[in-house]
Amino acid sequence: MTAQLEPEAPRPAGAPHLPALLPPVDRPATIAEAVAEAVAEAVAPAEPAAAALGHAAVPAQAAPLAGDPVGPQDPPVPHEPPAPVPHEPPAPVPHEPPAPVPHEPPAPDPYQPVPRDPPVPSDPSTPPVPGEPPIPRDPPTDPPTHPPTPLSDAGRALLDAGRAAEAVEPLRRAVASAEPGSADLLVSAYLDVGAWSAVIDWLGPLVADGRVEFAGRLGVALAEFGDHVRAESMLRTALAAGEVAAANDLALLLRDDGRLVEAAHVLTHAADAGDPLAPDNLVALHLEDGDLVGAVEAAERYADERRPDTVVALADVRAAQGRDADADALYRRAAELGALRAHTAYAGFLVDRGDLTAAEDEFREAERHNEPRWPVTVARFLMDTGRPDAARRYLAVGVDAGDREAEDLLAELDGEDLTDD
Repeated sequence: MTAQLEPEAPRPAGAPHLPALLPPVDRPATIAEAVAEAVAEAVAPAEPAAAALGHAAVPAQAAPLAGDPVGPQDPPVPHEPPAPVPHEPPAPVPHEPPAPVPHEPPAPDPYQPVPRDPPVPSDPSTPPVPGEPPIPRDPPTDPPTHPPTPLSDAGRALLDAGRAAEAVEPLRRAVASAEPGSADLLVSAYLDVGAWSAVIDWLGPLVADGRVEFAGRLGVALAEFGDHVRAESMLRTALAAGEVAAANDLALLLRDDGRLVEAAHVLTHAADAGDPLAPDNLVALHLEDGDLVGAVEAAERYADERRPDTVVALADVRAAQGRDADADALYRRAAELGALRAHTAYAGFLVDRGDLTAAEDEFREAERHNEPRWPVTVARFLMDTGRPDAARRYLAVGVDAGDREAEDLLAELDGEDLTDD
């Protein structure tokens, strides 16, 4: 609320306006001055701060109040701008390159497929993993091809069927066509049919040129041809070249010449070297010589089911000792093991015991298993049991196979006198 002031007394018209002559009183002359003093007192504490900032305190000018007379005012205090503060540029900060931040790969997104290593070709037999993409595999390579050998295959089939005479012609054409392996097959066919001259004429030059792998078969042909001296030389050459099987043929040659001690020595070395037939032949040699003690010793020494023919030799010894039950069991076991002459030997044992029916069954088994010289053994059995016509058919097979004994028996059936030679 504004105080109500009394107005001054009116002055006479034309009276000069003179200053008051009263002594000064310590009070504001006007309301405006009073307000100015109050304002100055209020802002006085702020002046030091203003000075500190470089600015002079500027007294506030009070706006005239309504009703105040308008008269001469104190001259305004000149405004002095603040002294400029000298600008100092900031000291340059040395530039340091930022330290490299180690790169860390972003965390895998669980909703995105995880990249995988490139597939490694694996064994084609490895089964695929369920849910995994198929592993690319190397393209298949063709197996090594061998040249076709139709003629040799046909000749081999005939030899396996015991038809050596029929195998000769296709095998000769196979040799002319340079089919691999045909030469060995043709030699076997010649030996099976007893074509000794053909074998000698063909293999002689080859062995002379150093092809000692044919020396054993050349020795067999020479022995059958009657040339025992050259045959022994060739068989010993084969033995020296590592053909252990040649010992059996050499022992037979020595036996035929009456050199039983030498034959036994050769067979013993072959049996010790692991030849499957040498123990059986050694036992047979002792039995032929009447040496049962030597036969028993050899049979028991070499008996081994891993060499089935040694079981046949032991059965022969047990039969010679009169231990028929043991012999019977051993023959049967040898047949189970696949011994080379098990059925032929067992049939001969049954003939000696008088069981002809069982013996004939075993001879048929010998034929079925293509055991050595089965045509002659079956034919002899048929001749001994009064069936010469049936025997003739088997002897013809033996003659075709080159069996000299089959030729002699067939000539005997035909009434030929073998002493005329």
